[in-house]
Amino acid sequence: MPLSAQQLAARAEALQAAFVEAARRNEWAWIADEFYAPDCEYLCEYAGTMRVFAKNRDEIRATHYGRDMMVGWEGWSFPIERYTTHGNQIITHWWNRGPGLRPDGSHYQTPGVSFITVGDDGLFSYQLDLFDLAHQMKLCDELEAAGLLSTTLKANWVIPTKRRLIAQLSLGLPAEEARP
Repeated sequence: MPLSAQQLAARAEALQAAFVEAARRNEWAWIADEFYAPDCEYLCEYAGTMRVFAKNRDEIRATHYGRDMMVGWEGWSFPIERYTTHGNQIITHWWNRGPGLRPDGSHYQTPGVSFITVGDDGLFSYQLDLFDLAHQMKLCDELEAAGLLSTTLKANWVIPTKRRLIAQLSLGLPAEEARP
């Protein structure tokens, strides 16, 4: 029997709380076991520069909540600011929130959105994550200027991602003409 709107909202609120706890502990893999069906699928295209596709809970634990959320991401959080439900879906608006605060007291952050399909058992069967990778790179530049970007994150994720993004966006551009 499909989940009621109240049951679906309860799952979204549980996920909100889990993200707070995972950021506090800097441990994310347990979320896969608590929220995802064994045969669930996860997809994030990273603006076409890198495709993360996991076809089961173990792969989600190893990629999205493992490799992609652990090394160098210490001090980051990904709070879900709001959500809505529709049918058997939860749509979340969350933040890629870096460590520290800007001089004006605001967070270093960029927005993201997730589309999550929930099975009748309350476990997630599919998730699509989207966020603006160019703004994420700019955010990392701001964090580095403030002395808050992990050197590990910069070396292992920021620089390779920037290179892939630049290469992808350079395809098909005409050569610049020499100016007199």
